[in-house]
Amino acid sequence: MIIAFCLMAAYLTDRLVGDPRSLPHPVVIIGWFITRLEQIIRRFVRQAGGLRAAGLLFPLLIVGGSYAAVAVLLYGAWLVHPLLAVGLQIWLISTTIATKGLADAGREIYGHLQDGNLVRARHSLSMVVGRDTEHLNEAEISRGAVETVAENIVDAIVSPLFYAAIGGAPLAMAYRAANTLDSMVGYKNEKYQHLGWASARFDDVLNYIPARLTALILLAASWLQGLDWRRCALTMKRDAHLHPSPNAGLPEAAVAGALGVQLGGLNYYQGVASHRAKLGDPLRPLCAADINATVRLMWLASVICAVLLTGAAYLLHG
Repeated sequence: MIIAFCLMAAYLTDRLVGDPRSLPHPVVIIGWFITRLEQIIRRFVRQAGGLRAAGLLFPLLIVGGSYAAVAVLLYGAWLVHPLLAVGLQIWLISTTIATKGLADAGREIYGHLQDGNLVRARHSLSMVVGRDTEHLNEAEISRGAVETVAENIVDAIVSPLFYAAIGGAPLAMAYRAANTLDSMVGYKNEKYQHLGWASARFDDVLNYIPARLTALILLAASWLQGLDWRRCALTMKRDAHLHPSPNAGLPEAAVAGALGVQLGGLNYYQGVASHRAKLGDPLRPLCAADINATVRLMWLASVICAVLLTGAAYLLHG
């Protein structure tokens, strides 16, 4: 009962206030420990084999440490007063979710495009994607925003709520630590191909079930919004596996099918071309309005997810 209440309260907290910059965010602390651990490892380990073995330390220490730290913190709060523990659990779970932040980022880009300010739109997009944005036109900016919002439905909403439903704030924070690891060291480039492999694989494993739950939720949300849910299902079945990520292809293909647009294509990363498989059919050109449509789809999907997982948490924990 308490976990179910905390989960829904945390979701509503995130929707109302998001992540106020005046409050310390756990991800910043996690990021600091990741950086320090990387510095220590690289100081003592040079060879590829040693770096691969040392890469296991990231999920073991960072993810395990995040779980333990939150569990101890909640236990201490419970000893002071049970209500303090409940309030702390709500806040901690809310910091693992980014529904409002994701919507705000998408709408900021949309607003700049509506004003005809491509410079600001490119800058806002650069804050949420890794690709080069300096020379993108409106359609490419819109594609980047749509892909980011769609992909992060798993990482920023469904997965943290899924793990919160199972194990409360400790498990939700452990997931957020794993996801932060993937975003910081889980690259397949020369710098991290050995050191970051374990972090990348662990994030893929943790997102496997939530990504498939997201696919079903987006299918339902598409139907409820009167979008093309049949094409949504067809595009996921046909194209999702083309994405380099075993999980991100599902929400991106779902959104592409529901909106009747094509995602993927050519991106540049630090001037290096990267050809991403195309998802969906180009029934019409991408435009700024597709960003808002994706945000609306994300909002409804988050509501469905929160209700479903709150119910699951109630059945699981009583």
